[in-house]
Amino acid sequence: MAIDSSGLTATAAIVEDELTVAEYTVNYKKTHSQTLLPMIDEIVRMVEMDLTSVDAIAVAGGPGSFTGLRIGSATAKGLGLALHKPLIHVPTVDAMAYGIYGCEDLICPIMDARRNQVYTGLYSFVPEPVSEGSMETRYKFQVIRVQMAVSVEELIRRLNIYGRKVVFLGDGVPVYREALLAGLQVPCSFAPSFLNRQRAAAVGALGIEYFRKGMYETAAEHKPDYLRVSQAERERAERERNAAPQVRRMTMEDGAAVAEMEHQLFTDSWSEKSVQETLSQPNSICFLAEKAGRTAGYLLAYTAADEAEIARIGVMKEFQRQGVARVLLDELENLCRSEGTKRILLDVRSGNEAARALYAAAGYREDGIRQKFYENPQEDAVLMSRSV
Repeated sequence: MAIDSSGLTATAAIVEDELTVAEYTVNYKKTHSQTLLPMIDEIVRMVEMDLTSVDAIAVAGGPGSFTGLRIGSATAKGLGLALHKPLIHVPTVDAMAYGIYGCEDLICPIMDARRNQVYTGLYSFVPEPVSEGSMETRYKFQVIRVQMAVSVEELIRRLNIYGRKVVFLGDGVPVYREALLAGLQVPCSFAPSFLNRQRAAAVGALGIEYFRKGMYETAAEHKPDYLRVSQAERERAERERNAAPQVRRMTMEDGAAVAEMEHQLFTDSWSEKSVQETLSQPNSICFLAEKAGRTAGYLLAYTAADEAEIARIGVMKEFQRQGVARVLLDELENLCRSEGTKRILLDVRSGNEAARALYAAAGYREDGIRQKFYENPQEDAVLMSRSV
C-alpha cells in the first residue's frame, strides 16, 4: 500500500513487485482529510483485497504541505499500528523523480514552499547493461542532491553550475516557470500532465526498493520530514524572540534545571548539589529568568557587608542576545540598591569578549587581572565592578 498527500494531489495505490494493481489520484479542491481514507477504501474494495495481506505501507514522508504531510503520516501510522505492518518512509521529491524512469537528464522536482522557495532535489538515471551483448538496459536511480528547501535563485545558480539539461515537474512549475526560463543557461523541459505531480504508484515502486534493502521503520517510529518550520511555528518563534524576559527568585525546585544549564554552558559546571547549597545560604541572591514560558537564564550572587559578588550567570544558547543577561543584571542592581548594597563585583574570562562588552554596557568597569584564574582552558580573569 502506498499513499501520498504531501501536496495538492492526494493519491493512493496498491503496488506489487512489477505491477500497479490499483491507483486512485485526485487533484481537486478538497482536503486530504476528506479524500484519502475514502480513496484507500475504494481501491481496496475494487480489487477485493484483504488489507492484512500487504507487506508494508509506503508513505511520502515529506517535504511538502505541513497539513498534508500530517494527514498522510497519521493515516499511514494508523494503518500500520492496526495491521501490525512496517512503514516505508519515501522522500516526496525522490518519488516524484522516480516517476520519470530512464531519464538521463537532471530531474528536478519543485514543490512550491512559498516565500520564493521550493522543496526540491536533483536526480538522474544511470544506464546499466544487464549483461554483455544484451540489448536490455536497466537504469539505476541516482540521487545527485538530496531533498532541500532552497530559494529559486539559488536553485537556478546550482543548475547552471551543473551545466546539464534539466527536466522540471511539480506544483512549483506553474509558479516559477517564468523565473526558471529567465535565469537558466542550460536547456530545460517540463514534464507532461501525466508525470508532473505526485503518484502513489511511484511511492510504492520506490518503497519496494527500500523495503528490499531493509529501509523501513515501525509505525511508532515514523515522522515526516518538514525541512522547514510551519508558518505557525515561525510566528510562535517570533513572538518568543520579542517577548520580554521575566525574572523571579530561584527556588530549591529549580536546582536541577540550573545544574543542567550549567552542564550545557560551562566546562567547569556546578552540580545540582552546589546550586542548592548556594540557594540555602542566607547571604545568596539567586534569580531565574524565563521567556515565553521557558527557562532562559539564571544568576547566582553572594552578599558581604555592602558588596555583592556575582558567582555565576548563564543564558541558554537559544536565548542569547535577546536581553536575558541584561535583565538579570538589572534585577540584581535594583535589589542591591533597595537593600543598601554599594557595589557589585564579578570576574569574567579574558577571552570572553561578548560577556565583557555586555558588562561594560551595563556600567561595569575593569579593575584588574587575576592571572591564570580559570581552568579548562587556563585563562586570566578580568575583575570588574560597578557602583550601585
